[in-house]
Amino acid sequence: MGFGRDGAGELALPVVLEKGVWNIPVPAGGVATLPDIVVAPVVGYDDAGFRLGYGGGFYDRTLAAMSSRPLTFGVGYVLAKLPTIYPQWHDIPLDRMIIYRAQPSHLALGPRPQRAAMPLVT
Repeated sequence: MGFGRDGAGELALPVVLEKGVWNIPVPAGGVATLPDIVVAPVVGYDDAGFRLGYGGGFYDRTLAAMSSRPLTFGVGYVLAKLPTIYPQWHDIPLDRMIIYRAQPSHLALGPRPQRAAMPLVT
């Protein structure tokens, strides 16, 4: 499947095969790659670009170990926005956020909302 104008491109996904600390799945192997773009899910995010993830710290550790920094996008619901996540010294902010403006269906109080466009917030 091509991604660029010339049809070239690769998609890399994390390998999740075994349980780590607190039974959080951890990457167990695979071929290392250096992406141009990283897309990460968010549990929470703030205006400074910091994100709360799923508790393993893989996002920040992976970016810190890369020889060059890729463009980073977070994907999450508008309801996940926080005044601050109280970032720590090791946290690395996102470059952009892709925001899903509708609330998650399990939180809906009535008819399921219509899907909204997912604008980039810079």
